[in-house]
Amino acid sequence: MIDRAVDESVPLAVEQLLYRQLYRFIADQITAGTLTAGDRLPAERDLGKRFAVGRTTVRRALAELERDGLVESFVGRGTFVSSGPVSESNALVSLTALGAARGLTTTSRVLRAETRPATADEAEAFETAPGSELFQLERLRLLDGYEFALGDSLVPVARVPNISTVDFSTASLYETLRYAGAEPIRAEYTISAAAADERTAHLLAIAPGDAVLLASTATFDHSRLVETSTVRYRADRYRMQTVLTKPR
Repeated sequence: MIDRAVDESVPLAVEQLLYRQLYRFIADQITAGTLTAGDRLPAERDLGKRFAVGRTTVRRALAELERDGLVESFVGRGTFVSSGPVSESNALVSLTALGAARGLTTTSRVLRAETRPATADEAEAFETAPGSELFQLERLRLLDGYEFALGDSLVPVARVPNISTVDFSTASLYETLRYAGAEPIRAEYTISAAAADERTAHLLAIAPGDAVLLASTATFDHSRLVETSTVRYRADRYRMQTVLTKPR
């Protein structure tokens, strides 16, 4: 417990000590499991009263906790214990399966689910005729209710004839492909850093210009391209993990 009152004019060294004490107390509560993922922290004013510190000190401690991935702040909702960034290995798995492996529930908000004619470049990539039908699926992906990724996928309708009837607010796209006989076997995956535009920022609950991880994927079954996607991940909630080996 922090037992020293402070106002907004305290010397910097004293404020630094107090904010580190508050940071450490909350971090220890999370580490011990007293506070768990999704728990809401008390309001800034309540924290200030409880620990006898000023609001500037509270905000600095919370900002450091958020920077280190321990908590998440949402405008109008408050500050919550973070579930931590999701780590993706080099295995080809769906986001639904990836979340389930961490005990998280994946849900989706379908923003677009429609068929449209393929452009010449898309038709060439999918080895179909120009103008053939493609199913375009754009979804906001959430893990345990928190915004995580914004994905836009294309699938040739000829590969999955009933794809437009699937409810992708709950269904997995990879599972749908598998049931249709176009099971994803391998993928070409490229990831880069990008800045969130206004629409992306709004949907992912971040600020315009914040960093996102932009992943482009071309997914194949045994011999054919069956899906392409572009996914924008919140950089604070996604981490790519791979294994490097020395060449022979």
